[in-house]
Amino acid sequence: MTNTASFFVLLFLAITFLMSSHEKVFHWKTTLHGMQSYFANSPLKNHVSLLTGVLLLTELIAGILAAIGCLQLYINGERTFGFWGAVFSCIALLEMLVGQRLAKDYDGARNITLYFIPAVIGVYWLS
Repeated sequence: MTNTASFFVLLFLAITFLMSSHEKVFHWKTTLHGMQSYFANSPLKNHVSLLTGVLLLTELIAGILAAIGCLQLYINGERTFGFWGAVFSCIALLEMLVGQRLAKDYDGARNITLYFIPAVIGVYWLS
């Protein structure tokens, strides 16, 4: 396989977003309660349920596309699904970044950078 680095970036993104979406799906009430507390003093406080659902959907799409992208890259070197998995990963991370900034969680927002870097590298390598 000539795209080993891209494969590992996609695997990282697939694990990250599939596990995050799994947590939200199977522990929805706990996640929602935590999010409501987190955003209690932010402009998003009345939209937490909707926005958590949007984030869940974006993460699920990112994780599934990244996982399929791993398989596609491994089987035939094709990059289409992986590229879109990386793009949706960037979108999910930007959604989280906006939320953290509005909640004035600047340390949390800074930590998003650690995930954003491989996602952007994935978009670049797979484009």
